[in-house]
Amino acid sequence: MSDLVRDDQCLLPPNATSVELALEALTRRADAIPAPLRDLRLADRCPPGLLPWLAYERAVGAWNSDWPLAVKRSVVAQAINVARMKGTAESVRRVVQSFGGQIALREWFEQVPPGPPYTFQLILSLNGEGGEPASAAFVDEVIAAVERTKPVRARFTFTQGLKAEAGLGVVAGARPAHYRRLQLEEAA
Repeated sequence: MSDLVRDDQCLLPPNATSVELALEALTRRADAIPAPLRDLRLADRCPPGLLPWLAYERAVGAWNSDWPLAVKRSVVAQAINVARMKGTAESVRRVVQSFGGQIALREWFEQVPPGPPYTFQLILSLNGEGGEPASAAFVDEVIAAVERTKPVRARFTFTQGLKAEAGLGVVAGARPAHYRRLQLEEAA
């Protein structure tokens, strides 16, 4: 009848044909192949070669294959939150943070004196991969991302800052001091 051997894992009825048994055995073998589908959907665990496809799925506005891997992963991870809040100051903050920058954003009503309506000041400190200042092309890509994310009627002024880190040593010294306890008594 059938040269395939039924085992305990077979879910087919006893009158299954040899073709059905072969298909069931093949399906069981295919299920044993590891398929990390969840990793393909997570920006921090997706293989680097598939990140552009994940970015396309999440409607990332611009993609550059020259970006560092950490920036690519961060842009993809923040894409949904940025899209949800598009047109707000918070979306501008998040898109800049996804590029690894720090931002100071002051809207027109927060400035002293108040600025022209529907404007904001953007002070951005952005460093490259090794801590060196970011290239002009990279800064232009960040500004273009801000342009796509900001409120449509808003205009902004851009100032680039430089983030520098330095260590500060604390020096302590000891100076001998003499203290004397005074006791005052009231004369009666």
